[in-house]
Amino acid sequence: MIPETVLREQLSSALAGVDLPFLGAAEHGKVRDIYRRTDQLILVTTDRLSAFDRILGLVPYKGQVLTQLAAFWFEHTADIIPNHLVCLPDPNVTIARACTPLPVEVVVRGYITGVTSTALWYRYSQGERNIYGIDFPDGLHKNDELPQPVITPTTKARDGGHDERITSAEVVAQGLVSARHWEQICAAAIAVFQRGQEVARKGGLILVDTKYEFGLSPAGEVTLIDEVHTPDSSRFWLADTYAQRIAAGQEPDNFDKEFIRLYYAGRGYRGEGEPFPLPPDLAVQAAARYIRTYELLAGQPFPAAEQPAGARIEQNLRDWLAA
Repeated sequence: MIPETVLREQLSSALAGVDLPFLGAAEHGKVRDIYRRTDQLILVTTDRLSAFDRILGLVPYKGQVLTQLAAFWFEHTADIIPNHLVCLPDPNVTIARACTPLPVEVVVRGYITGVTSTALWYRYSQGERNIYGIDFPDGLHKNDELPQPVITPTTKARDGGHDERITSAEVVAQGLVSARHWEQICAAAIAVFQRGQEVARKGGLILVDTKYEFGLSPAGEVTLIDEVHTPDSSRFWLADTYAQRIAAGQEPDNFDKEFIRLYYAGRGYRGEGEPFPLPPDLAVQAAARYIRTYELLAGQPFPAAEQPAGARIEQNLRDWLAA
C-alpha cells in the first residue's frame, strides 16, 4: 500500500491526458482517450474521476488501477464470455479488439442502494415500487441485500447527458439489442457478476453492483468490452463490517467512489450544473481506496508505475508499434 504522504505528493503528477499525435486523432471519453487503428482500439486510461456523469478532478494512479484490474477480470471471466482484451503495452494502456458497442449499459445489482437518480434506492425512497420493470416489495431498507441479482439497464440520453432508465422489455422493443443477443447478454452478465462476488468475497469485499458494456465482434459474437469490476464501474463494501454498520444505521465501509458521491450529494450536488472541484484530501482518500481495492481483489501488492505517466506511455506505445 502506498503511504498517503506519497499519494499527496503525486497529486500534481496525476494524468489528465497525454498528447499522442503519432496515433492520429483521439476520441475523448470521461476517463479514457481512444485511438483507432484498423481492427484495434488503443485505450489510454487517465486519472480523471467522474461521478454524476461529470468530471470532478484527478486521482493519482487511478488510471493504472482501472487498466490492470480490468485486465485481471477479463482473464478471470474469459471462460464465461469472450472479451476485447489483446494486451497491455503500458500500465495505463489497453489494446483491444474493435467491436461495435451496443447502446445499452447493463447494470447488475445485488443490493438496494445508491444516491444517483438511476439508483435503485433513490427511486425506491421516492415511493416507486416498479423500477426498471421489476416489482419490489414494501419494507426494504437502504443497503439491504436483494433475494437475487437484478439487471437494470440504462441508455445514454440523446444529447450525451445523464444515463436514462429503461426496462429489459424496452431494450428489445426499441430495437436497441436483438432478443437473441439480449438473452445472451443477460445470462453472461449474471454469471460474470456472480464470479465477481465469489472473488471479491475471498478478498474480504462485497461486490454490491456493477456496470457492464457489451459489443459485437466483426464476426457478430457478443463480447464483453470497456472494463470489469473496477472501483469506477462497481460498488464494493467491506464484508467484515457490513452487518455491524447496517445494524447501527451507518453506511457500509466502501472501497470505491461511492464516498465521493455521498460527499457531493451531502452538499447538494447530484449532477445538475457544474460541480465544485474535487478537494485534495478527497483525491488522496480516493487514490488509497482504489489501490487497496486492487490489492484485495487481485491478491497482490499494487505495482505502482513510474510517474508522471505521460512520457512513459508515449515511449511504451512507440515501442509497441515498432514491434
